[in-house]
Amino acid sequence: MKSISVMQAFLTKSAKLWLMAVAMIAASTGAHAQMNIEITGVGQSLFPVAAMRFVGENQLPLKVTDVVRSNLTRSGAIRNVESGSAELGWDINPDYKSWSARGADALAVGSVTKLSDGRFEIRYRLFDIRKNESLGGLVVTVTADDLRLAGHKIADDIIQKILGERGIFSTRLSYVIRSGKSHRLVISDSDGENARPALSSNEPIISPTWSPDGKKVAYVSFESRKPVIYVHELATGRRTVLSNQKGNNSAPSWSMDGSQLAIALSKDGNTQIYKINANGSGLQRLTRGYSIDTEPQWSPDGKWIYFTSDRGGSPQIYRMPVEGESAGAAQRVTFKHGFVTSPRLSPDGKNLAYIARVSGAYRLHLQDLASGEVVALSDGIRDETPTFAANGRYILYAMRSGNKPVLMAVSIDGKNKQMLSLPGADIREPAWGPFMD
Repeated sequence: MKSISVMQAFLTKSAKLWLMAVAMIAASTGAHAQMNIEITGVGQSLFPVAAMRFVGENQLPLKVTDVVRSNLTRSGAIRNVESGSAELGWDINPDYKSWSARGADALAVGSVTKLSDGRFEIRYRLFDIRKNESLGGLVVTVTADDLRLAGHKIADDIIQKILGERGIFSTRLSYVIRSGKSHRLVISDSDGENARPALSSNEPIISPTWSPDGKKVAYVSFESRKPVIYVHELATGRRTVLSNQKGNNSAPSWSMDGSQLAIALSKDGNTQIYKINANGSGLQRLTRGYSIDTEPQWSPDGKWIYFTSDRGGSPQIYRMPVEGESAGAAQRVTFKHGFVTSPRLSPDGKNLAYIARVSGAYRLHLQDLASGEVVALSDGIRDETPTFAANGRYILYAMRSGNKPVLMAVSIDGKNKQMLSLPGADIREPAWGPFMD
C-alpha cells in the first residue's frame, strides 16, 4: 500500500487514496516502554504548592505523591515547592507561618492505610496557607493496580480547589503504535503512562474516537483487507462491526448522548457523510454531491455536524444541521486558509481546532467560532489528528520532532506545550478520552 498524505487525497480528488493515506499513519515499539514528557513554555506566574509524602506511602509499590507532583507540574499552572521526602499525615494541623515562609501557598498532605482485603485507603487534604484554612480533601480506596489513578484523582481535586476548574489527569488517552507489521490500539493514562493494548492487528488501525461515557472506542480497522468501522467495549474487549459497507468506511464520530455516530462512506461513489445508530442500524445519508465530504464531527449541543469538504475547490470546514443537508444547506466555517482539514470541536462548542496548510507546512490552528478569530498553535511542518482534552484547555495532536513522530499537547493559549514520546517509537492517531464520572 502506497503511503499518501491526507492533504494529497483532496488534491487528487480521491477519497480512496485519502483513506489509504491515513491508514499508513502508524507507530512502532511496545506499549510498555517508558513515556517521555518534555514540558516547554510554562510561565513564571505559577501557584506554589507543597505536596508532601503521604504517611505510610513506603508500603506501596508506587508512590502516589510522585504521580501527584508530576501531574501538578504538567498542569502548566502550578509549581511544586520543594518538600523532599518528609511525610505529613492528612489529619495534621499545619504550621501556616512556616509553610508561608517556605514559599507555599497551598499544602497537600495524606496518609495510606492497607485494608484487610488488600486494597489501600488513601486520605488526602489540602490547606490554603494564605488563608490559614483547610480546603477539604478526598478518600480514595484502590487496588495496587489503580494507585496511579488515585494520584490522578488527588491532583484533579487540587486543580479544582485552586483553579476552580475540573482537572483532566484521571482522563485517558488512546493512540496507535506499530512494531514491524503489528499495529496496536493502546489505552493509557492522560500522561501516556500505564499503557495497555486494547487491540493488536497485522493491518492498520486508524481514527479511534471515545464514546461520551468513556466505556467504548470506535475505530477503523483494515484487518479484513478493507476499512471497516468497529465499536470496541474496553472493559470486556467485545467488538461489534458498526459499518462494513461497500468501499470505504471511515471517520467515526459519536453523538453527545452516545446513541449515534456520524461516519464517512463511499458505498455510492464519492465519500459522503452518514448517520448510523450505535448498534449499526438506521443508516441515513446526510450529504449528497460530487465532492469529498468526510471527517464529520458532532457539535456539543447536538445541533450540527461539522465536516471537511472540497465542494468549493479545496478542502474547508463546513457545518450542516444534524438532520443533514435536506434540513438546511451546509455553511462554510473556515476562511482564513486555502487548505483546511481535521475539524475538532472543543467540549464547550466555542472553539474549532483544525489543520491548515501554510507555506507548504500543515499546522494546528484554533478558531473562535463566535468571532472567527484564528490563531496558530504550532510551527510544525506535518501536524495531524488534533483532539481536545475533556476540559477544553489542551489539544493533543500528532507531529514530527525532527524526523520522529511524537504526540504534542498544547494549551489553547499556546503558552504551555508538552511533548509525549516513546524511545524508538512512532506513535500516531491520538484521541483524548472524556471525564469519567
